[in-house]
Amino acid sequence: VQLQASGGGLVQTGGSLRLSCVVSGLTFDDIAIAWFRQVPGEERKAVSCLSIYDGSTYFADTVKGRFTISSDNAMKTVYLQMNGLKLEDTAVYYCAALEDGFRFSPHLSLLEYDFWGQGTQVTVSS
Repeated sequence: VQLQASGGGLVQTGGSLRLSCVVSGLTFDDIAIAWFRQVPGEERKAVSCLSIYDGSTYFADTVKGRFTISSDNAMKTVYLQMNGLKLEDTAVYYCAALEDGFRFSPHLSLLEYDFWGQGTQVTVSS
């Protein structure tokens, strides 16, 4: 199983980035994918989640209305489109997979996720 996260970079406030998480080794239709972010000294927090299994989604209050999550099932990829980026969005972003998408819940602990990708740095500058 491999999750390959990419798309991070340096962007000015108000700008946009699209993160990608390419999944291999899992039955894509059955899974849920979450994006977490972490800044040094803080715990990793869920930003957005998409259950490929049933289409349910979750967005943290801090990103509602600015971030969207989508998937390309043929490419086994989940995207996090981030618009209107703010300084406080600066973090390392990780994608994580729940092998059984029916277990997805917006309040699921990060410890419940089965697989993790490497992080991708997002830096928002003023």
